[in-house]
Amino acid sequence: MRTHWPGAPKHWDGLPLREVIGSDGLLHDGDWVESKDQDPGGDVRLIQLADVGDGHFRDRSNRFLTTSKAVELNCTFLEAGDLLVARMPDPLGRACIFPGSARLCVTAVDICIVRPGSGRADSRWLLWCINSPSFRTEVNSLQAGTTRRRISRKNLESIYVPLPPLDEQHRIVQSIEEQLSRLDVGSAGVQAAGRKLAQYEQALLHAATLGGLTSKNRLPEALAASATSEHPLPQLPERWRWVKLESVADVVGGVAKDTKKQTGADLVEVPYLRVANVQRGRLDLREVTRIRVPAAVATKLTLLNGDVLMNEGGDRDKLGRGWVWQGQIRNCIHQNHVFRVRVRDGIVDPRFLSWHGNTFGRAWFQREGKQTTNLASISLNRLRQLPVPVPPLDEQLAIVQEVERRLSVTAAIRDEIGHARSRAKQLRAAILGAAFTGRLPLGAKVGQARSMREALAGVLE
Repeated sequence: MRTHWPGAPKHWDGLPLREVIGSDGLLHDGDWVESKDQDPGGDVRLIQLADVGDGHFRDRSNRFLTTSKAVELNCTFLEAGDLLVARMPDPLGRACIFPGSARLCVTAVDICIVRPGSGRADSRWLLWCINSPSFRTEVNSLQAGTTRRRISRKNLESIYVPLPPLDEQHRIVQSIEEQLSRLDVGSAGVQAAGRKLAQYEQALLHAATLGGLTSKNRLPEALAASATSEHPLPQLPERWRWVKLESVADVVGGVAKDTKKQTGADLVEVPYLRVANVQRGRLDLREVTRIRVPAAVATKLTLLNGDVLMNEGGDRDKLGRGWVWQGQIRNCIHQNHVFRVRVRDGIVDPRFLSWHGNTFGRAWFQREGKQTTNLASISLNRLRQLPVPVPPLDEQLAIVQEVERRLSVTAAIRDEIGHARSRAKQLRAAILGAAFTGRLPLGAKVGQARSMREALAGVLE
């Protein structure tokens, strides 16, 4: 255990977290509330890990129990201003302040409740300290578990906390929150730019696959239409035609399960794609699992360059999404929840077809598929009926070239947005790092010539 916060001013005191809280405070885990203890009609809300954000209360959960059950379980009722510390990722050890609620609330066992006693530490000082890079490093060094990482309350409460005088704590917290508020405004702008970029790309692809980029006689109102048995197909430009997917491509399902319990010389182990690998407009190949199947099955399902992949289902966003296989992994096959569409005779460019499936097809799949409360799916036979617009090959080529040109521009913008997000994370860490080593400028005001970046330049270098 540290005896001094690294880089902190010499006049700052410090104690382990449990001693900071003191005998008149509260520091212990939430309550063990099992499913059988819960009641959707209960009057006590169960705060869960999903509610604990990194510096903010997310307010996402929707679990309840009765007051009588909470009393029976000897639950600790939360108070406004309590610190909630997540003992599981992501990230591990994140903390927020409970804002209070009109109803009684308790917490799940993997959340630690921190209620500072009087006189030693401002609660918001502890909030930002716990979320600072140095404290997070200590948390990570004390974690346990392999598949499910966590930190015990005992280890959490042993971590050292710097304690400047209370008036200095208040000034530093004010400066932290002023700096982070300005940073949040910039981050919100970056997030909005990312959403607008995604909307533009969807509109671009939707228009492109219905003739909006290359034909003068496109009917704008038809671009928003989606076809089902009750909805007529949008009007296409001259020389274009609607066809069913099965008339231009072979559509097949994949392998259902591993045959690792089987034996035989004809079994082979090959990589295979799951729903998680097939994203909308891209393939995520960071984690590709392997499966044992008969050699004949592997040969039949081996993906070829130009195959279009479409997901059978999952949540609504996964339904029908996909992209084009480009031979990234040798001898790769696909599971039964991923459909393979192999275009015949070059009638439709695979990229054009996939863009169509990710835009027009997105609404079509949801209308034509099976829906439950949280899941959706499209059958293989229904997918084969997907209406596909087929322009002349020369126009297809022009469309693909123009779309890829525009997407190269949006990709560059997306990279810039990614850099801005990364920079915001660095600045946030720098603000907290500077605050808890006594180097954060105090009293900075919006509009001063010295910007946040300039004030933190020495910290970031």
